[in-house]
Amino acid sequence: MKIAFVGLKLPDYLPPMITLARKLQERGQNVAFISVVDAEMMVRAAGLSFIPFCQEQCSLGTSDKVINELRHLEGAEMLNFSVRTYSQTLDAAMTDLPRVLKESAATGVVLDTALIGLGLVPMHLGMPYVHVSTDLHYDFSGITPLSIFSWGHESTIEAVERNRGALKSLAKVFEPAKAVVQRYAEAAGMDLDWSDPWVTISKLAWISQTRLEFDFKSTHLPQQFHYTGPFDDGLSSSETEFPWESLTGDPLIYGCMGSMQKDAEHIFNLIAKAVGDREGLQLVLCIGLTLEVEKIESLPANAIVVRQAPQSALLRRSALCIAHGQLNSVLESLAHGVPVVAIPRMHDQPGVAARIAYTKTGVFIPAQEITSLILRSLIDEVLNNPEYRINAVRMKEAIAEARGLDKAANLLVHAFDLEGSICTGKIPCVNARSRTHLALHNYSSATEGEGTTFDC
Repeated sequence: MKIAFVGLKLPDYLPPMITLARKLQERGQNVAFISVVDAEMMVRAAGLSFIPFCQEQCSLGTSDKVINELRHLEGAEMLNFSVRTYSQTLDAAMTDLPRVLKESAATGVVLDTALIGLGLVPMHLGMPYVHVSTDLHYDFSGITPLSIFSWGHESTIEAVERNRGALKSLAKVFEPAKAVVQRYAEAAGMDLDWSDPWVTISKLAWISQTRLEFDFKSTHLPQQFHYTGPFDDGLSSSETEFPWESLTGDPLIYGCMGSMQKDAEHIFNLIAKAVGDREGLQLVLCIGLTLEVEKIESLPANAIVVRQAPQSALLRRSALCIAHGQLNSVLESLAHGVPVVAIPRMHDQPGVAARIAYTKTGVFIPAQEITSLILRSLIDEVLNNPEYRINAVRMKEAIAEARGLDKAANLLVHAFDLEGSICTGKIPCVNARSRTHLALHNYSSATEGEGTTFDC
């Protein structure tokens, strides 16, 4: 069997999907990675087979243009731009993915929920497919707040009505994406229940990097939903250069704001000022590739500022992480037992920040409300209250016990009936579960007309 992973070239989405694909390949499975041409270098560097798609609509450099545009937007403008870009990408993907899947001889698909409606393609083709949430999983039911909000979770009728009211108010914004999905379904003759918030989600498995212990307490998610934990194989930043000789040996305050943060220079200046000269602590800032180091002001005397950093190694030495609140960075911090001060702005960052507060593994302040005085008080709160460190260490233990990457790979093996199967060529693929066998048979009949023999 050949499993095709489909991922986006965005900083917080592509690395986890590549890591999961590599883990499955290491287990002897035939894996290919489908993405836009901007992703080719990263995919091939991981030792994976790369297959481009949407080359006309997403030519070389398109991903960087999107990221650069996002850096200059916030609020409603940012949301509208994100949905518009997502809709265009989704439309192109739905048009081109059937061709690519057929030409690649893929017989199973792993999709990032960042393109959630794309599940209609393998559904229509009769192919088995699995969804993976590399960011915070979406909840369109309204039982919990959508991840773009930093609201806490309450189970009261009023809270649910608030959540669902917000979804209704966002319906117009998301209309372009919804139109793309429904247009594909209509053209394909698919009769779907659009009142089901997860109608396009895989029925085999929906895998989330989030840990159960880090999420709001609720039992409403579909039965095929699985909490795993971060997809970390320890290879992401292990070779990044760093001036280790400049470390004083004191615990670190580590600050990073991702690559798409608006006003990052201003925020890093506020962080430097809020941290100040603290006895027994050293500040390390990872500012990314677009900022000038010289423009970071009010730095403590022993501070270290770098463009890229071996994040995991630094977190092992840290007492606190100050971050934008994106799921990967927060989970990596908690995997080392380090509490977080989050400064969320966009995408899933507000929802992750809400869960930081919910689990008392840290605190947050929206980027739009930040001042150096407020940030200083939050840093003091987390450093001086041992509850945050204790809860972060508990989360570390939960993440370590879960072994998220192995668990996610196991779920893929089970969903696609890969147990005991190492594909080496064209062989008969016999599937234990009838629903997967039927899906493979339907796909083979629709594309090749050769029964149940597949290019594995």
